[in-house]
Amino acid sequence: MFGTPPKTQIPARRWKADDVTVTEPATVKRAINAAAIGNVTEWYDFGVYGYLALTIEGVFLPEDSGPAGKIIVAGLFAVSFLVRPIGGLVFGPLSDRIGRNRVLAITMIMMATSTFLIGVIPSYAAIGMLAPFLLLACRLLQGFSTGGEYSNAMTFISEYAPDRKRGYFGSLLEVGTFGGYILGASVAVILEAVLSDGQMQSWGWRLPFFVALPLGFVGIYLRTKLKDTPAFEQQEAAKNIPESQSHAARDFEGNEAKKILSLWPSILVCCGLVIAWNVTNYMLTSFMPSYFDEVGSRQGGYEISSLTANVLEIAVMAVCLVLIPVFGKLSDRVGRRPVVLAGCLSLILLSVPSILLIRVDNLACVFIGLLIMGLSLICFSSIMPSTLPSLFPTVVRAGALAIAFNVSISLFGGTTSTVMEALIAATGNLMWPGFYLMLAGVIGLVALRFLPESNGRPMWGSNPAAETEQEAAVHAEELNRQIDDLEHEANTVSRATIGSR
Repeated sequence: MFGTPPKTQIPARRWKADDVTVTEPATVKRAINAAAIGNVTEWYDFGVYGYLALTIEGVFLPEDSGPAGKIIVAGLFAVSFLVRPIGGLVFGPLSDRIGRNRVLAITMIMMATSTFLIGVIPSYAAIGMLAPFLLLACRLLQGFSTGGEYSNAMTFISEYAPDRKRGYFGSLLEVGTFGGYILGASVAVILEAVLSDGQMQSWGWRLPFFVALPLGFVGIYLRTKLKDTPAFEQQEAAKNIPESQSHAARDFEGNEAKKILSLWPSILVCCGLVIAWNVTNYMLTSFMPSYFDEVGSRQGGYEISSLTANVLEIAVMAVCLVLIPVFGKLSDRVGRRPVVLAGCLSLILLSVPSILLIRVDNLACVFIGLLIMGLSLICFSSIMPSTLPSLFPTVVRAGALAIAFNVSISLFGGTTSTVMEALIAATGNLMWPGFYLMLAGVIGLVALRFLPESNGRPMWGSNPAAETEQEAAVHAEELNRQIDDLEHEANTVSRATIGSR
């Protein structure tokens, strides 16, 4: 049962229309809104923190912190990722036991509260070194809650979505991601534009963090209005069916950790894809805002202000936000693998040109360079919420995905800013972001080699899903034809093998 995701193996049963789970589009949309609001809150914080990094350095560190100050602030950003695997270990398996919706409500409360508390921490001037340590505590709480938030949100949406439109509906989760980031970054940029440095240092920087609390209340309200996913409820029902009546009952026997470890091929594929995706993600959203200052201080004749560059980056993110659902729909037509392939090749071939354009003292060149990076990113962002959950069976999907996802982000994604700051500081070479993105593309390409195509197919261990009764009947017939094709292929291979003997 466990080991590798279904790729060419022949399903043990044929499907009838009654076997297909029908979830009305209105219910799916409510599920997406409930899941995406957590992403809005999470990435709102990242947008604010990334764009106010220099202000935060002045508030929470002594004035003479020097070059180490930027690395410390980047480290305070990255430190939340150190506890994300712990959050994944706690909330992922918990979601498999008590339900996706309950865990999402818990993580929403923790995330909104910790972000709000950052806004009330006194400055270094008021309480000394206690200030950065309180900031550290809030960042750790954010990381712990996020370890259960995003992977569970992916699971939640993918289990609600119909098979034929899972790419599109999954991509809407990332609309929340980009929307939250744009909101946070825009608020930060507007405040920096209208307030003086003294006002920002004194109280202005706190305002964006206060917004997280009402966002959290909205998310909790939306999530309490929904039942858990059909796939999870089917698993719960299977627990009460005698083993002689249900093959799924055997999935609940044994140790969950052993089940997850038995999925190591899927875990490795997931890790490789997450590395390619999130190195690109955090390079654009977290490191680029401070990269412009590095270019200005190390490269002569670069007169583009950080404020102007930040506005350009927000514009790029807005373009990406509009295109994400388009890419999601495209993956429902051509498959997930071709879109991932385009992203990997783009990172390998275009990352260095992208950085070179960003370093040109010309607004159009900077915009094009950022846009290249953004388009590479959405090749991953648009389809990963529908692709990664399909790598794992329903019975341990949330736990396995949370662990693989968060370990990868902690080691490679969230540390991107810190690694880039350190490498540039040590070598003075401004091309490190391009080289790092190329490496991420190569890792993604290797993972893609072992990624099974999941487009239009049921989630592993779950019944097929459709939007209407009519679609359910058609979908069942299509799946049965696929089974016939697999059986024919297997018989052909078997006869060829016997003949060669």
